[in-house]
Amino acid sequence: MKHLVRFLQVSLFGLFVTVWIGHVAIAPATAHWADLAVADITVADTAVDITLTVPTTVLAFADDNNDQTLSSLELAKHADQLEQHLSENIVLTHQTNPPELFTVTPALTPQTKDRATHSTFLLQYQWPQPIQRLSIRYNLFSPDLEQAQCLATITQGDRTRNIVFTPENNLIEIADTLPWQQQFFSFLQLGVKHIFTGYDHILFLVALLLPGGNLSQLLKIVTAFTIAHSVTLTLAVLNIVTLPTPLVESIIALSIVYVAAENLWRKEIRHRLWLTFGFGLIHGLGFANILRDLSQSQDNLLLSLGSFNLGVELGQITIVLLVFYGLRFLQKQPGELILRNGISVLMVLMGMVWFAERAFAAGL
Repeated sequence: MKHLVRFLQVSLFGLFVTVWIGHVAIAPATAHWADLAVADITVADTAVDITLTVPTTVLAFADDNNDQTLSSLELAKHADQLEQHLSENIVLTHQTNPPELFTVTPALTPQTKDRATHSTFLLQYQWPQPIQRLSIRYNLFSPDLEQAQCLATITQGDRTRNIVFTPENNLIEIADTLPWQQQFFSFLQLGVKHIFTGYDHILFLVALLLPGGNLSQLLKIVTAFTIAHSVTLTLAVLNIVTLPTPLVESIIALSIVYVAAENLWRKEIRHRLWLTFGFGLIHGLGFANILRDLSQSQDNLLLSLGSFNLGVELGQITIVLLVFYGLRFLQKQPGELILRNGISVLMVLMGMVWFAERAFAAGL
């Protein structure tokens, strides 16, 4: 009976992991940009300009041929609908007064392969009196986008702040200054959310930790990953180091394949610290894609980057603890080695599927 109970426990744990990896398998191949909107908001004396880039899926009614790109003909045909839809979902009020003038101008900017699913507009708002207290309500989200969010840069005179709009936090008020705490917690939450919905990063971490070890060893591995991705995250956001997003995403998928496959044939993995550091440099470029489009001053950049990175680390620590205690549960259980190898095989297959999807999409 005791062995039967242990077998059922291991089987249920394996079933949970398999279901989770199956859920990951149907996740988008590149999720770092697909559901992200970016807004550059400039507040002047009596006017506000917003340069807005959004996933075309939130404007699906204007995409007649469903190619996720709005052509000149589609923009002209649906001009009135677009203006109404944008005015209803991005609402600006100055001392409870709506703008007296609102215009929408499509911006047909060149699109790279990895960002050909977005559309850009210039939204202009104007009031007869000087702006003293402004509120912005952003609600241009699609329920089909898992990580729906809008990264906004707000410039008012010589002051710049960043904010993240989400379906849960879609309203900000701008008085003379925008509190730094609002920016800090906004990007902290973004970092946590990004790691927990970044299935490729999670799978890579789990593959690294799967061979086991004590908590100190696991934390050293994750620390190497943290240092590496922090370096390239900073360099990429500063535009010192840049690589095409599809290439980065493809290498991230290969990193999962390699580490998971190594779990099958190597009994000792003392070199894993350096391997983790090397692949962490690539993963940092993946993290950076979500921040690179923000216009930032130096001080503002440090706050956004630091709070985002802290959020990522909090998420990673949570994942490490979950994996550590999950592995402890598996130790000395019948079939434990078979289950570990089975999970590694599933990870190899998942990484190969992602690599094929990403490489094909990028034309590599």
